[in-house]
Amino acid sequence: MAVVVLNENNFEEEVLKSDIPVLVDFWASWCGPCRMLSPVVEQISGEVTDFKVASVNADDEMELAERYGISSIPCLIVFRNGEEAARSVGVIPKDKILSLVRG
Repeated sequence: MAVVVLNENNFEEEVLKSDIPVLVDFWASWCGPCRMLSPVVEQISGEVTDFKVASVNADDEMELAERYGISSIPCLIVFRNGEEAARSVGVIPKDKILSLVRG
């Protein structure tokens, strides 16, 4: 499954109303650590079916970033049943990302 690009228009439908957990990557193009984490997030999206992987460009979607209190990036947030279930800031390895989502 490809990474779903999120914006103000599709966030509610893709994340808050999702039947499965959603891993959301808040990032920015100028952020070095974000560029390190992005290929890992993309790799995960191609390997999993039990959760959805999505991304938010924090510069383009400032309202979403503010709504979820994003003060440092990269920031990964796991949503379950429309609620934040877990959060991680900074670059973490693939196995830690999978643990974050799956518990």
